[in-house]
Amino acid sequence: MAKEEKFEEKLNELEKMVNELESGNVDLDDAINKYTAAMKLAKECSDKLKSAEENVNKILTENGKEEDFKVEE
Repeated sequence: MAKEEKFEEKLNELEKMVNELESGNVDLDDAINKYTAAMKLAKECSDKLKSAEENVNKILTENGKEEDFKVEE
């Protein structure tokens, strides 16, 4: 079973790919492959952040039920 990369590892890998693409020293075929991989990583990171945000915005009520956090004004 392959070990799943941590968020920070994915973000570092994405940053490396972007730097390589921005350098302009990548042939077209390699650039297309790197761009495709970078977009996949960007989506995975975005999904992970969205999931984390949803989890953080939940609270436990007094009866132990999980509910969305709402600020009352």
